[in-house]
Amino acid sequence: MSDKPLSDLVRQGWQVINYAVNDAGGTAVYHNVLVARQGQHKLLTIRKKMVGEGVVVSELEV
Repeated sequence: MSDKPLSDLVRQGWQVINYAVNDAGGTAVYHNVLVARQGQHKLLTIRKKMVGEGVVVSELEV
């Protein structure tokens, strides 16, 4: 995935349903986005890499 994973999903037709931010005790900020398309749902978790440039993305099918 690119450095703009949410933009990539929206371009593919996914719709943002909900968004939340969690602070992991000062170590990282996690952006959680629930997206949907044609009855499918995904939870996308995005955070900045601890070392180096870019982001770490995880997807969970729900």
